[in-house]
Amino acid sequence: MRKVDLPLSMDTICTFHIFDQLLLSGKLYVARDQAHSRLEALLNAGDELPFPLVGQAIYYMGPSPSPEGFLIGACGPTTSARMDAFTPRLLDLGLKATIGKGPRSKDVLDAIVRNRAVYLQAFGGCGALYASTVKKVETLAFADLGPEALLCLTVEDFPVIVAIDCFGKSVYAC
Repeated sequence: MRKVDLPLSMDTICTFHIFDQLLLSGKLYVARDQAHSRLEALLNAGDELPFPLVGQAIYYMGPSPSPEGFLIGACGPTTSARMDAFTPRLLDLGLKATIGKGPRSKDVLDAIVRNRAVYLQAFGGCGALYASTVKKVETLAFADLGPEALLCLTVEDFPVIVAIDCFGKSVYAC
C-alpha cells in the first residue's frame, strides 16, 4: 500500500490508477446527504464554505456513537450515489477526491475527468478499522445535524483503493 498525504496535489493524483491501494494521512472532511444540501445552499447564496475545497477529500461516512474513551465510533463508508447530485459542482470548485462505497453516476465520472480528480473506495464493514485511523475529530459546521454534521477528521493510514482515476478508468467498468 502506498502512503499518501492529504490534501492531494495534481501531480500526486495523476499517478493514481484504478485498483491502487492507498493509505491516506492528514485532514479528511466528512459530509453526507444533509451536509451536502447545506453546502449547496451556501454556494447558491454566494456564501463561503466552512472548509477549503481546493485539493481536499470528502469522506461519505456513516458514523456510530463514540464509545466511552474513544474519539469516534465505527465510521465506515456510506453509499456515494446519494451525493451524486452535489459532487460535480464541488469537483468543479476544486475538490480532488471523494471517498465512499459503490458506483458513481456518469455526471460524476465526467466531472472527475474534467477536473483531474479521483473517487476512492472505502471498504464496507470496516467501520472499526477506520475508527482506529482517526487521531482527531472536529465538528466544523451543521452540528444540529448530529451524525450528519460536517466534520474534519485527522487520519493516519486510512486505507482505500482507487475506484475511478483521473483518466476516467473505473473499477466498475471492469
